[in-house]
Amino acid sequence: MQLRTGEMALMRQMVLQLAGVSLDDSKGYLIESRLGPIAEKAGCTNFNELYFRLRYGTEPALTQQVVDAITTHETIFFRDGAPFDALQFKLLPEVLDARERMGQPKKLRIWSAACSTGQEPYSIGMILHEVIGDLAGWDISILGTDISKSTLEQAEQAMFPDHDMARTSRPQMMTKYFEKAGGGHRVVEKVRKLVQFRQLNLVAPLAGLGPFDVVFLRNVLIYFEAETRKQIVQRVAGTLLPHGWLVVGASENLIDAGPQFQPQTHCRATVYQPGAEPVSRK
Repeated sequence: MQLRTGEMALMRQMVLQLAGVSLDDSKGYLIESRLGPIAEKAGCTNFNELYFRLRYGTEPALTQQVVDAITTHETIFFRDGAPFDALQFKLLPEVLDARERMGQPKKLRIWSAACSTGQEPYSIGMILHEVIGDLAGWDISILGTDISKSTLEQAEQAMFPDHDMARTSRPQMMTKYFEKAGGGHRVVEKVRKLVQFRQLNLVAPLAGLGPFDVVFLRNVLIYFEAETRKQIVQRVAGTLLPHGWLVVGASENLIDAGPQFQPQTHCRATVYQPGAEPVSRK
């Protein structure tokens, strides 16, 4: 199904309303390739019909299909490498020291926002095992959230195809923390049990979330308009403990989010600690 004159503007408006995702005119191919098949299956003869069926909101299943299709992004284990190095060698050691000072030496809370099919939160779980070792007696929770219901259902299965095992910067971790199962590989139980999943739209209020020691908010802010990005970042920062760290994507800069967002570079990754006391410069 191809977009007709005027339909791109309608679909951009609808995608923004449903998912908060901003698409420019160059993304027409995305509408056609991802939403065209959904429209045809639903019996629509054009995108104008799909727009009006979504607008009047009487078909929640159709709405969810559109949200899932437009927000599903490919990811891999230990994507980009550097953020996981920073987590292992800088962020976690400092967080553990801060928890010790709080009198909570064996407690950790980490959030993987826009986690897609679960590779990021499971990667974080593997790092925790590498840093801490024996987790007996620890109170650890890794929360993975995404707007897409279908990707979360896949994430909860913790099953991944064989080709995912090779698409990573840490192949030795894949050998250590996966077991052969069915037609692919499954994350081992000691990592799986650290992770919980929840459907969440980052544009909506974040009531009841946190407080967290670390939040991964990577490769998702680029899909939002400037003001929406700023609001999301500020709300997410509000879920962090004073010692908490915020990790964003390599191409995402928080310079416009507020004076508390001062970038730091650790292990080649750019991270933020918005709740920390500012360093005085004389």
